[in-house]
Amino acid sequence: MAKINKLPKSIAQRIAAGEVVERPASVVKELLENAIDAGAKNITLEIQHGGIRYIRITDDGCGIAREDVPTAFLSHATSKIREADDLDAILTLGFRGEALPSIAAVSRVEMMTRETSEFVGTRIVLEGGEQISFDDAGCPVGTTLIVRDLFFNTPARMKFLKSDRAEGLAVASVADHIALSHPEVSLRFIKDGREQMCTPGNGDLLSCIHAVYGRDFAETLLPAESEQNGVSVRGFVSKPYCSRGSSAMQHFFVNNRYIKSRSGAAALSEAYKNSVMVGKYPACVLFLTVNPAAVDVNVHPAKIEVRFSNEKSVFDVVYRAAKSALAADTSRPEAKLTPPSADPSVLRPKSLEGEQLAMPRTAAPTAPQVVTPAPVQPKPVAPAETPQQISAYNALLRDIETAFTDEDDLPDLSVPTAVQTKTAAPAGTGSAPPAETSPVQSTQTAPAAEPAEDFRILGEAFRTYIFAEQGDRLLIIDKHAAHERMLYNELQKDNGASGSQMLLVPVSVTLSKEEYAAVLAHMEVLTKAGFAAEDFGGGTVLVRACPLNLEREDITALVTEFAGHLLKYHREVLSEKLDWLYHSVACRAAVKAGDHTTDYELYDFTKRLLADPDVRYCPHGRPVLITLSRTELEKQFGRVQ
Repeated sequence: MAKINKLPKSIAQRIAAGEVVERPASVVKELLENAIDAGAKNITLEIQHGGIRYIRITDDGCGIAREDVPTAFLSHATSKIREADDLDAILTLGFRGEALPSIAAVSRVEMMTRETSEFVGTRIVLEGGEQISFDDAGCPVGTTLIVRDLFFNTPARMKFLKSDRAEGLAVASVADHIALSHPEVSLRFIKDGREQMCTPGNGDLLSCIHAVYGRDFAETLLPAESEQNGVSVRGFVSKPYCSRGSSAMQHFFVNNRYIKSRSGAAALSEAYKNSVMVGKYPACVLFLTVNPAAVDVNVHPAKIEVRFSNEKSVFDVVYRAAKSALAADTSRPEAKLTPPSADPSVLRPKSLEGEQLAMPRTAAPTAPQVVTPAPVQPKPVAPAETPQQISAYNALLRDIETAFTDEDDLPDLSVPTAVQTKTAAPAGTGSAPPAETSPVQSTQTAPAAEPAEDFRILGEAFRTYIFAEQGDRLLIIDKHAAHERMLYNELQKDNGASGSQMLLVPVSVTLSKEEYAAVLAHMEVLTKAGFAAEDFGGGTVLVRACPLNLEREDITALVTEFAGHLLKYHREVLSEKLDWLYHSVACRAAVKAGDHTTDYELYDFTKRLLADPDVRYCPHGRPVLITLSRTELEKQFGRVQ
């Protein structure tokens, strides 16, 4: 057996650093926690190159006494605890005394600090755990700590670091959690010379959430509060229809310490059961207040996982708070309508070559209307075909044309005059209506392929199922499933190159830092699917263009779902991620059950469907068309045996 030797201090420190210092984010976490424990009200965090080359944290806390500065870099030196019993009542974020010596052991560290009672500050410089200099310095009250060249003396650890962008996002995620955990502290985060975040530090949690994740996320939250069995919870939970594709936006804090709580996540999931779709997750920012003796935070090097003496009490109080918040919420999704002349979709040219028919959606009325019996009247002209709107439409196009020097390059988008006086042909005709009778056909450049056998449209049931007669068969078509499959096949056929539409107003999508990093790493997938997206910074992706058939209101939900899918499935196969995105785009862009469809659109849609033998099942596997033979129908009425 080999002889047992005591490791030198330098090697032991590097081993300890491996438990505490894994990447720049873990350095930032430990130093920010020290600043908060020091009573700081204003903290500035600055990093360069993802924190690998440079990290600077400045606070206005109490500072460190001159005689204690060298001691602070000794292993297990701490002012947070003095005896074993103190471990049963830990209220500070740090307490082990491992952070500073572990960080100094694998980097070049410079610290300047001054207490209120001192007239001159203290400066200490260490390299690889060894003290290089110790002298006076002019500095304000508080502490400034600079960490350079992380892992410069441990190249094996250096090779496991990710790109500067990935490491920087990990640091940003830590900054988000620290900022949320202490809304009374103003935290400013600077990355490569640009300010990424600055919280107000006024103690208002909602204001802090607004500063960290933006207005869109903050507006989806409901206040939640509960207390029972000595455990209390306060904070915010998201509205059911604002659920997300992953649990990355679930933030739990115990005694103002960010943690990952399985009990809390399970309670939240149970509270939202039957309120959110399967595979969706509610978001939250919840603060648990527990007796320090009833929670053990000393079970994980990063202090993220904790152990409660009574997990059921935590589950119950979170469940009750979420349920109460949902019960008190009487809000509903609000439809935002725009005038026809200002609707961005009006400016979308439908005469683009190769574009298939995209069946429009009709918004539901904003309030119930009382319908009184009246004689049957002729079918009115659709709202989009009224003379006033057509006139406004053509006037808007003339204004756009005058803004261009070469008017010959613009397609003629004016609605034909004949449309103002004629409506679509009634259902039941066996051939397509004349060209001048439908605004839909006026935008079609390529007629649909002829089906093998003629058919006759009988009508539509429940605004969902199309009924058609073809020979001795009755065709029943699920218009959403069929349209979804058509769009999906088009995306697959040309790899998403069917075209994109530029948005007049780009859509900003706010994500958690984990989701944000995943989306940035797979931008090429969005590009192949017809999106034009870019990094907007601060956990936000800006979408400037989307596939032609996609509605603007679906963009945020789709990008969020895509981010959740990337976090859930870590496979690096591009085709799988792209196929999932094609599925989602097709599903959201397809006409929905209950949407209004004109008679001509029913005819043209059925004609295209019957001409394409590849459209048999929707991407989820449901049939798009079922048939009922004349013989089978006559059997039901006893006409044949």
